[in-house]
Amino acid sequence: MIVGTVKETKTHEYRVGLTPASVRAYVAEGHEVLVESEAGLGIGFSDEDYRASGAEVAPTAAEVFERAGMVVKVKEPQPKEIAHLRKGQILYTYLHLAADKALTESLLDREVHSVAYETIEDGRGGLPCLRPMSEIAGRLAIQQGAKYLEKAYGGRGVLLGGVPGVARGRVGIIGGGIVGLNACKMAVGLSADVTVLDLSLDRMAYLDDIFDSQITTLHSTPHHIEEVLKQSDVLVGAVLIPGAKAPKLVKREDLSLMKPGAVIVDVAIDQGGCFETSRPTSHDDPTYMVDDVVHYCVANMPGAVARTSTLALTSVTLQYGLRLAAAGVEGFCQGGDALAKGLNTFRGECTYEAVAKAHDLPFTPWFEAMKVTPS
Repeated sequence: MIVGTVKETKTHEYRVGLTPASVRAYVAEGHEVLVESEAGLGIGFSDEDYRASGAEVAPTAAEVFERAGMVVKVKEPQPKEIAHLRKGQILYTYLHLAADKALTESLLDREVHSVAYETIEDGRGGLPCLRPMSEIAGRLAIQQGAKYLEKAYGGRGVLLGGVPGVARGRVGIIGGGIVGLNACKMAVGLSADVTVLDLSLDRMAYLDDIFDSQITTLHSTPHHIEEVLKQSDVLVGAVLIPGAKAPKLVKREDLSLMKPGAVIVDVAIDQGGCFETSRPTSHDDPTYMVDDVVHYCVANMPGAVARTSTLALTSVTLQYGLRLAAAGVEGFCQGGDALAKGLNTFRGECTYEAVAKAHDLPFTPWFEAMKVTPS
C-alpha cells in the first residue's frame, strides 16, 4: 500500500497526519510512504526528517493524492483536495460529516472509502482517536475563555482566579465527558468557581470525587442550564453525541440571561455546536459578538498547539492506520464492529447511521455495503 499525507490547508492548521516516527512504522510494515513537501514544517518536521525515516517527498499534494491508495490527514478535505479524491481511495482523517452535508455528498459521489477518527470505537464504547484532541480542546477552552474575558477583547474584564478580597470568576461547563473533565482541570487550576452540568449521575459523582468537592455538579436540565447562564463569566459547550450533530441546548433568547461581556466557548462546533448562535470561526478571526456575549467557535482549536496536538493524535491514530493499510477497509471492518464504526462512506453508500440521519440519506450497514457476513 502507498500511504500518503499532505500539508493541511485549513486556515492556521499546522498539524500533520504522519510524523517521521509514523513513517518509520509504516515502512517497517512494508508500505511505501509519500509525504508532500513541507507538510510538517510548521511543527518542526523537515523534508529531510521524513526522508531519513524512509518516506519519499512529493513536490505537490496532487501527486500524493494521485499515487496514494490511502491518504492520512488531520482535518476534513478542503474543496481543492476533494477534487483530487478518487473512487476506492481510503481517506483516514477527522471528518465530522454530520455537520457537513456537502462534504458527505462529495465523498459519496466520488465513492471514497472514508474512515473517520472521531467514530472509531475501542470495544468499550470509547473514542480513542477523538480523546487526545478532546483533552487538548477542553484545556484550551479555559485558556481561550480566560483570554477573551479580558476587556480588550470585548469581555467583562474579569480575572477567573480573582485576587484576595475580590470574587473569583465563574465557569460553567455543559457536559462532563473528556472535554468537560479537561476544561474542569484547567478552570480549577486557575482557582475559578466551577459548575459542571451532565445527564449522568455516575459521571457527576466521579467528577465530584476527583475534584474533592472543589466544583459544583448539576443535573443538566433546562432550569439548571438557565441558572448557569446567569452566573457564568465563561460558558463552555462540551456536549458530544458520537458521530451526530450536537444538540442545541442554549437558544438565542437565552443569551439575554447572560452577563454582558461573558464568553461562550463552543467546543462542539465541529459537530454543529451546542449553542443556537454558534457558527464556525477560524484562528484568524476567532470571535464574534451576539447580544453582548463573546462567542469563540474555532473549529480546529487544537491546531493552536499544533506540535503537541500532532504528537498526541498520531500516537493513537497510528495503530489503526497500520491495520487499515495492511488489511484494507474490508479487513479493517472485519476486525470488529467497534472498528467498523469508523467507516462513514463506502462505494457510494453512507455507512454511519448518525450521519445518514443528519442529512436524510439512506443508511447502509458496512457489511451490506461490502456484501459480506460480519464475523
